[in-house]
Amino acid sequence: MIEVKDLTKTYDIDGQTLKAVNNVSFEVDRGEMVSIIGHSGSGKTTLLSLIGGLTRPNSGRVVIDNADIWSMDDDSLSGFRNRKISFIYQFASLIPTLTTLENIVLPTAFGNYRDEIVKDAKELLGIVGLAEKVNSYPSHLSGGQQRRIAIARAFINRPEIILADEPTGDLDEETENEVIQLFDRMNTERGVTFLIVTHNKEIAARAKKKLSMVNGVLSEIG
Repeated sequence: MIEVKDLTKTYDIDGQTLKAVNNVSFEVDRGEMVSIIGHSGSGKTTLLSLIGGLTRPNSGRVVIDNADIWSMDDDSLSGFRNRKISFIYQFASLIPTLTTLENIVLPTAFGNYRDEIVKDAKELLGIVGLAEKVNSYPSHLSGGQQRRIAIARAFINRPEIILADEPTGDLDEETENEVIQLFDRMNTERGVTFLIVTHNKEIAARAKKKLSMVNGVLSEIG
């Protein structure tokens, strides 16, 4: 489903070239859960951004369902990304003037609107344990609650791929377990493919394929 081939991304900093992602190649099968571990600054977030079509590589290819995403024009890539991929970032990034429900359904504004979208959003709110917060604004939510809303939002378009960057980074242990169970459920029931950057050993252990990144170089564990 995902084929990454000879992917490289460099940055020029103070006259020196930094290889954030250094000639990375690997494959992810449909419905697979893959974890990537590594120290801060090792290139993990940059790699997710390259795979998700947000940051253009200096060289190499990202092929998703036989489509070379970096050969597409901007409009085609945006449409492809909206149909196939959702992101869970380190920060919730909710729109402060929108309610919880409105924040969750926001991604559907860029795709095909479904009549059952509000029903889906309320179901996702229940799954993340915030059904009673349907009309709340972000300022009335804790940081952990905002993160759960952002996680619910990532599933509203029924994506085939979730790219998650430290998805449980600021959650308490109970909520963290709920999120892990949600990922398992979406992976098992809907066949969602997960590529997860994490320091959480339990999430990493659940992944079928475990990768490690050091100084931009990716290797498989075990």
